Amino acid sequence: MSRTHDPYEALRNPEFRRFMVAMLAVFLGALIQSTVLGWQVYSITKDPMALGYVGLAEFLPFVLLTLPGGWLADQMDRRTLSILSHLAILAGGVWLLLLNLGTPTSVWPFYAVQALAGLGRAFFRPTSVALGTELVPREHLPNAATWRTTLFTVSSVAGPALGGLLVGFGSPRLAYAIMVALMLLALMLMLSLKPRPRKPSGAHLGEGLLEGLRFVFRHQIILGALSLDLFAVLFGGAVALLPAFAQDVLHVGGAGFGILRAAPSIGAILMSLALAHRPPLRRAGPTLLWSVAFFGLTWIIFALSRNYALSLLLLAVGGALDGISMVVRGTLTQTLTPGPLMGRVLAVNSLFIGSSNELGAYESGLAAKYLGLVNSVVLGGAMTLATVGLVAWRAPKLRALRTLKD
Repeated sequence: MSRTHDPYEALRNPEFRRFMVAMLAVFLGALIQSTVLGWQVYSITKDPMALGYVGLAEFLPFVLLTLPGGWLADQMDRRTLSILSHLAILAGGVWLLLLNLGTPTSVWPFYAVQALAGLGRAFFRPTSVALGTELVPREHLPNAATWRTTLFTVSSVAGPALGGLLVGFGSPRLAYAIMVALMLLALMLMLSLKPRPRKPSGAHLGEGLLEGLRFVFRHQIILGALSLDLFAVLFGGAVALLPAFAQDVLHVGGAGFGILRAAPSIGAILMSLALAHRPPLRRAGPTLLWSVAFFGLTWIIFALSRNYALSLLLLAVGGALDGISMVVRGTLTQTLTPGPLMGRVLAVNSLFIGSSNELGAYESGLAAKYLGLVNSVVLGGAMTLATVGLVAWRAPKLRALRTLKD
């Protein structure tokens, strides 16, 4: 007899609950920072390319250090490494707060802060996810991955909306003060977790990194899922350009921008909650492929829209489709990866996702500069559709995947 599906099984663990509250604080703080920082940079420069440089500043240290970060997560206490890397992110928030005690006129300090954030996240992303897998029994990992995705989408709604509202009705200084307070709360909660010393894997840095890369590139299902996310967000997601769409296309202010920025996450959180409360998907592979294809289509229509309500609806639908992708990808990666390789494989996952987000922001800014704002997003959506077709062709195991437990 199959056991009854319990949508809250991972959350019944007290330590995992504290960890999740800490992650909520981190996600909220990071998204408030990126939202307000992007608004300030565009307000200073009025150049979409400057938004691309924001993404590039975070991408460069992230892409260089995330694989070593994953290797280190398999060598030492993941709690300790999460705390140390979190301190770098916190330092960036404090820097922004001090910077806004006056009136910033140069964008270079903002780029420097994003570079520091990229350094911290290179270690924090794979390490914190790997730490989360140690807090619950292995059979609860699919449920834990779904709730982590849900938590991220909750913060993705609240973070940008709060950041936009604070810009519109308060000030960047207030936004960064709240961001710092959230990061301090996360630090205290992570300190409350029990240390979990690890026996080093024995592999040297070079060989250790190759082990994680080999595992991903030899695993057709994981590689296909990661490739979908990488290229869909790299080409099809133009979130970094939303300040330009808000000010120059839809003509809304800071509060309108905050709601616009939160719209994708509103759809994603509703979808994630729905997935958490239902049994595992029965046609996970085809569902993943179709969801990414329609995600690209929503961005094409969004680029052509001049109606604020329609644009909000399109972003929300695209967010719901992206929520499916996040849940399926996170569950696959955490359940199919052996424990001793978890840090390194999650670092590869983090590299894919970080590349799509940070490098995607640069790509979006560059494309907008040379193709125009609207044309660049239309082309990106078309590239996403092409990517889905290529992955469906080259990864038949993903295309045939039924339940996530298969």
